Parts: sequence; structure tokens; C-alpha cells
Amino acid sequence: MTNSTPAEKIILGIDPGTNILGYGIVRCSGKNDLKLVVLGVIELKKYEDHYLKLKAIYDRVQQLADQYLPDEVAIEAPFYGKNVQSMLKLGRAQGVAMAAVLSRSIPIFEYAPRKIKQAITGSGSASKEQVAAMLKSILGEKDFSQEYLDATDGLAAAICHFFQGATVGASRKASSWSDFVRQNPGRVK
Repeated sequence: MTNSTPAEKIILGIDPGTNILGYGIVRCSGKNDLKLVVLGVIELKKYEDHYLKLKAIYDRVQQLADQYLPDEVAIEAPFYGKNVQSMLKLGRAQGVAMAAVLSRSIPIFEYAPRKIKQAITGSGSASKEQVAAMLKSILGEKDFSQEYLDATDGLAAAICHFFQGATVGASRKASSWSDFVRQNPGRVK
């Protein structure tokens, strides 16, 4: 009988946004070994044109993929709010982030915001502050700054994915653009 541990895995979590996109990257191995690699935001407020924001998202997410070489990406799904136009813009931001990692053939897993909050705090209606506090406890980190609440949402997506065992409750895996098209007939023409 050998005493082997599961291979190390790097997970990039993304909380898409049109003004601020949050991300967090964790390195995990085994069932309980979880380490924070990096936490950050992509500031998009400086771009007046929505299409320039989308280009910035695409470029920066590709840079993150190239720099940290994630094995998988967990991304928060858009949710319907009060404003349909805002939801459409958020969906575009998510799609561009997905395209950036698909261009690097990295599998993507999508989670509903409530699912992420439930996995991290035990409550699907937890606040950003409650999510950040629980992440601090899970990772044994110092307090996360208030300015990083979008980043902790991205980090929460990554840790939710880790907790789900990489497949339970996640959307279908797409490891390349052709896989995504094949798995989503009628959505892409």
C-alpha cells in the first residue's frame, strides 16, 4: 500500500464585473491543504467605453492564466438583478473572462452566487463581509481589506469549487472552445 497524496492543483476563481472584476487563486493538494496564492481586482472604471473594458478583462485574465497556470477556473454565474442592461453587460464580462481561459484550454466550472455563499458560509444569503470573514478563517489569513471584497468573491468561487470536489454542482466542463460548442448545442452558431 502506497502513501500517495493527490496531485497539486491550482484553481483560479473569478467574480466578473463591469467596473471591478475580482479574482483569487488557491493552490490545493489533498483534502484539506489549501493555500492562498494571490488575491486581486481588475479595475475597469477608468475605461469609459464598455468594449475597452471587455478587452482589458480578456487581456488581464489571459495574463493571470499565463502567470499562474491554473488547472481549473471557477467563475460566478451572472444573476438577474433589477436592470436587464446591467445583467447583459455582466454576462459579456463573464463571457470574455471565459473566452480568455478557454483560449488556454483551461476547464471552466460555473457556480451560482448563492451556491458559492452557501459553500463558504453555510448561508446562501451571506453578505460580502461574511464571506470575507469566513475565507479568512478557512485560509488562516489576516483580515482582508474592505477594498478587496470583490477579490474575496473571486476567491470564494475558487474555494467553493475546491469544496465541491471539482465536479459536484458545477456546470459541465469545457476544456476548449470546441468542447464548449459541442456541450452547448444551439447556444453557439
